[in-house]
Amino acid sequence: MGERIFFFLLAAIIIMASITVVASKNPVRSALALVVNFFALAMLYITLHAHFLGAVQIIVYAGAIMVLFLFVIMLLNLGSPDAMQETTEIKRPIAWVIGLSILGLMMTQVFMVASVVPTEAPEWIGTTENVGNALFSKWAFPFEITSILLLVAVIGSILLAKRRQLN
Repeated sequence: MGERIFFFLLAAIIIMASITVVASKNPVRSALALVVNFFALAMLYITLHAHFLGAVQIIVYAGAIMVLFLFVIMLLNLGSPDAMQETTEIKRPIAWVIGLSILGLMMTQVFMVASVVPTEAPEWIGTTENVGNALFSKWAFPFEITSILLLVAVIGSILLAKRRQLN
């Protein structure tokens, strides 16, 4: 019973933080609400005994990705009110149609999943040892390609920053 209450508490936090991300006019507040969302999602992973996935959620998303988002927000100066002016009114109805379509799709998936009888997963699924073995054996090449891609992105951002300083 306690797990169920904790799940619904986390779900409520995720829903409120998600609404804040979308509804806030200040991009920095939206980014901080997204951090709250990421932490609550990590807690859900931990309650599902996927500790590695919860730790990766915090390290990668709440850490690295959000630093990148805040860097872009500050770099583009989106915190100023003038930068957030709407140019056309056609965006709002399109956003409502897309949002309601996604909501309908999610609700159908919820009802489909609710009708399935849950089964117990084996104890070895999702452990850090198995993820590490798969990452460094079967998925070693894509892992290395991703690290090279991230290295190129870091070098490119440093070069862009240096070029801006020289001008």
